[in-house]
Amino acid sequence: MAGGKMSARQKMINLMYLVFIAMLAMQMDKEVLSAFGFMNEKLEANNTSTTEKNNQAYENLAKKASEQKGIYGKQNQKAQSIKEVSSEFYAYLDNLKSVITKDLEDKKDYESMDKTDFLDTYFFKGDGYTEKGQEFIDKINSYRTSVLNTIGDKSELKPQVEARFSTAPVVNSKSEKTVEWLKARYEGFPLVSSLTNITQMQADVRNTEADIVNKLLSGQLESQVSMSNYNGLVKLDKNAFYPGDKVTGSVVLGREDPNLKPSRVVLNGSPYDNFSNGAVNLDLRAGNVGDKTIKGTIYFMENGKEIPVPFESTYSVISKPNDAVVSADKMNVVYRGVQNPLTISIPGIPANKVKATAPGLRQVKGSSYMLSPRGGNSVTINVSGKLPDGKPINTPVTYRIKDIPAAMGTTRNQFGVVRVPKSSLPRLTIGAGLPDFVFDLKLKVNSFKVKAPGQVTVLVSGTTFNAAAKRALSKVKRGDQVTIFDINATIVGNSSYKLKKVLPLTIEVSN
Repeated sequence: MAGGKMSARQKMINLMYLVFIAMLAMQMDKEVLSAFGFMNEKLEANNTSTTEKNNQAYENLAKKASEQKGIYGKQNQKAQSIKEVSSEFYAYLDNLKSVITKDLEDKKDYESMDKTDFLDTYFFKGDGYTEKGQEFIDKINSYRTSVLNTIGDKSELKPQVEARFSTAPVVNSKSEKTVEWLKARYEGFPLVSSLTNITQMQADVRNTEADIVNKLLSGQLESQVSMSNYNGLVKLDKNAFYPGDKVTGSVVLGREDPNLKPSRVVLNGSPYDNFSNGAVNLDLRAGNVGDKTIKGTIYFMENGKEIPVPFESTYSVISKPNDAVVSADKMNVVYRGVQNPLTISIPGIPANKVKATAPGLRQVKGSSYMLSPRGGNSVTINVSGKLPDGKPINTPVTYRIKDIPAAMGTTRNQFGVVRVPKSSLPRLTIGAGLPDFVFDLKLKVNSFKVKAPGQVTVLVSGTTFNAAAKRALSKVKRGDQVTIFDINATIVGNSSYKLKKVLPLTIEVSN
């Protein structure tokens, strides 16, 4: 199509060629406009899906905060702040989209959205901005600042938030000139591309919400599982050992969190409410001697459901010494003819699991026994039981058997030589006793003999003088000694035991 004269036919061909090129250009513009429109639809659908997911995440975090406020309370407060400012900004952008498309009869006729004049007059005035244009920039800046203030300067998301909602001037890649952000993004652009840009900004809002909530949850979970929250816990196979035993068990990691609060605790089958700072505070009585079990369940709320965490441990209760144990090696003695009280036990084993046997031995109650020795010079008590670890124990203990020592005649509770006025002699009562004996035995006198100086011996039945004895006593003088001998006595309640010969009593007439 160079210069010169052209035929009418050539001119027609040239004109048709120009029309064809214009038609191609117009067709390409329409395809681009439709592509922007379809992209806008995809973004809006994605925004709806992301909004639903974000709302679910907000609800989950709020529920965790209601269940464990100490752990998730602060995270939930931050999330609610992000949700509030994001909803406000998102609604502003929605309204802006409605304003710029309000005059369109068909909101999906993207090929008709090729004009630039609406936003050019809505946002720009001369070289500056309209009130609405400045408001748009201020809204973006305000949202970015609010989000950054909530997540903090140390957040990993800070660079991402700053990049997504930056309104800093843009450098033109071709001219390398700096252009103000609003002009670089919205001045002279078709309406459909600006609409898509605003929808993309809404997507950035929803994606920012999702990133922050996920980070809040994952950050708290990382804090919970951090090794700094764990302590080494020693778990012994048993809590009582004997000399020579092997100490066996294991060391495990246990997480301690003072903010963790159980919904309820069941201990040994009953509700238990003594817990604080993430721990159940045990305050129990040890009980009787033997093996004991602490068993129960701690319940925690998670996603609206109670999660049970069972626990179980054992310990041993052993006898508490009330006094020092001092044993006289040569004094393992029991006496024939009396009930000898004994205490028989094995430390660490309850009384009902201790067995003691010996001739004449009977159990009174618990660890209290009575031994009535029989024939021979000694008796062996066999004590057996099972230790908490299941090992049997059998201990024989031997005692010497002794007879009750000889009793002594007594009157007026006095032994040996007793001085008595003559006038009181007839009224005396003769008895028998065991001075300094370990048992307080009561003896009964059945008979005795009386010998006064110069008088025949008189046999008396019972404990008081008869008439013959009184006649003999009436003839004694001052300084005379009356002998009470051959005293026959028995143990009250055990007349079958034959006491040794009772030592005589001497009564001296005082006046």
